[in-house]
Amino acid sequence: MKTLSEHRAFNGVQRFLQHDSAEIGLPMRFALYLPPEPKALLVFLAGLTCTEETFTMKAGAQRLASELGLALLMPDTSPRGANVPGEADAWDFGVGAGFYLDATREPWARHWRMESWLLNELIPQVQRDNGLAKVGLFGHSMGGHGALTLALRHPGRFQSLSAFAPIAAPMQCPWGQKAFSGYLGDDRSAWAAHDATELMRAQAAAPYPQGILIDQGLADKFLAEQLHPEAFEAACDAVAQPLNVRRHAGYDHGYYFIASFIDDHLRHHASGLA
Repeated sequence: MKTLSEHRAFNGVQRFLQHDSAEIGLPMRFALYLPPEPKALLVFLAGLTCTEETFTMKAGAQRLASELGLALLMPDTSPRGANVPGEADAWDFGVGAGFYLDATREPWARHWRMESWLLNELIPQVQRDNGLAKVGLFGHSMGGHGALTLALRHPGRFQSLSAFAPIAAPMQCPWGQKAFSGYLGDDRSAWAAHDATELMRAQAAAPYPQGILIDQGLADKFLAEQLHPEAFEAACDAVAQPLNVRRHAGYDHGYYFIASFIDDHLRHHASGLA
């Protein structure tokens, strides 16, 4: 672990760090906020074009996280510097951004292993280093997709779950279709293993009986074409999964939206991680 910078914040410490990832094979950056008395770990997965700095600096989460005893882990969204052809031009739609899965198709398969990095390497190390047994997961947009899918793909690993404006049915939207075809190939059965709506439909019982929270802005320009929260709602209804989708008039897809409702998400997770 290499500390890039460290800042006092709300009686805790905000760190920006880097380590050499064995899973990805490249240096990876992340941010970690430690309150004065951390009780549990909350992981935030950011969206397309974001880095470990975006949520950390824009969401305003540290004040209440300090009061609630929540350590905040904010990983970067993607490998950097792999020199894969097309990598630099890929941010317009999603391939190049990590999408929180392990790619199986070249040229992405060698380094684009975000799921393994998070689940096998980064999160366990942060837990061990700080003595934090319980973990919650949330995210925004592409990161909301990541939060929902990783939580459903790894039963028991996360005790609480929420999302802001998630890509809830990526098999049904252009972002997801292009990313999945780029990373996984043309076999749609492989896509379904990384689609939150399909994963929820396959559940035998409600995986989060304490409930999942989703906030969605109604002025979000991506809502109709890319996000499809109604599909995830229907899947949750089918397996009796408690879900609270709150729709907010006038709010868009950005971080003013996240900052407006971040306290509700922190309290949701504090309750689930108690």
